[in-house]
Amino acid sequence: MSRKRTVAILYNHVGEDEYEQLRQVESSELQFKPEYELESIATVADEIAAMVKALRKERFHCYAVNIEDNFKTLLSVLQKRRPDVIFNLIEFFNDNSWQESMVAGLFEILRVPYTGAPPLGLALCQRKGLTKQVLQANGIRTPRFKLMTRDHIPRRHGLHYPLIVKPAREDASTGVENASVVFEREQLEQRIKHVLDQYQQPVLVEEFIDGRELNVAILGNDPPQALPISEIDFSELPKGMHPIVSYQAKWDPLHEAFHRTYPVCPAELPKRIEKRANNIAVKAYKIMGCRDYARVDMRLSKDGEHLYVLEVNPNPDLTEGVAFMESSEAAGLTFGQTLRNIVEFALQRAPQG
Repeated sequence: MSRKRTVAILYNHVGEDEYEQLRQVESSELQFKPEYELESIATVADEIAAMVKALRKERFHCYAVNIEDNFKTLLSVLQKRRPDVIFNLIEFFNDNSWQESMVAGLFEILRVPYTGAPPLGLALCQRKGLTKQVLQANGIRTPRFKLMTRDHIPRRHGLHYPLIVKPAREDASTGVENASVVFEREQLEQRIKHVLDQYQQPVLVEEFIDGRELNVAILGNDPPQALPISEIDFSELPKGMHPIVSYQAKWDPLHEAFHRTYPVCPAELPKRIEKRANNIAVKAYKIMGCRDYARVDMRLSKDGEHLYVLEVNPNPDLTEGVAFMESSEAAGLTFGQTLRNIVEFALQRAPQG
């Protein structure tokens, strides 16, 4: 009988878990009726514990380590407690999201197999402007855009309003708010200045595509498979909130947008659109150097004719029952089976001998 493989789930969380604190808020204190009970929202500890439990049920030895921005802790796991595979959930280091790819580089140097995208794929996808240039060069449609490094934008910038303004080197909707959608020059300049001041990085200004938002989850490598498409339903957003997946809609349970945007999976789409979306997503996944699993976000224009890739997200959130996992479950895979598949993809890359 072959021995059980050891999986170390590595993540990086520093300080108190704000979701733990949010659980103490009474729903009656909010200015709206929440869709989700605040006390039921999973903390980081809850999500990691669920993954450990699921992988143990899949017959792996599994443990989790929070490296807490400590390089010695990270190195100790890789050298003194060297596992068969790292389940890589590290999204930043030294409070710097740019160093996410450098951590993966350390895994490469020490020849420890790990899940998800390699360093180049992580770094490339984090640079939104470069991502869009690579996609365009390979015939994949993306909204027209400009990269800004100062708050003065030429009057003839060549883009058509409305526009959406984002930090160019963040992920997980960081810096995307309701005010990110702008309709005239004064709003545009103010928002560019805000992002430059707040995030100290280039600003992505792109044409806002008014249409349906689709998330295509991809699993595997040889070949990668598109899972059932998920659509974000914005129909219950209050008046004045733009139909976007803002940071608040994604991560802030005290904000109404969090409770008024709903994933619908599988999305109801014409078969021809579904096929095109899947083909585009798989092509983008390969071009951008993703591996094992990823999610490609796109918009379908109002006329139902054009698909625009917004972002390619390597190593997306794996919370049970939501986002990527919702698509996986719609494909007939359990939470544990999906995690097992991802681990086995990584084990195939283990050094021989």
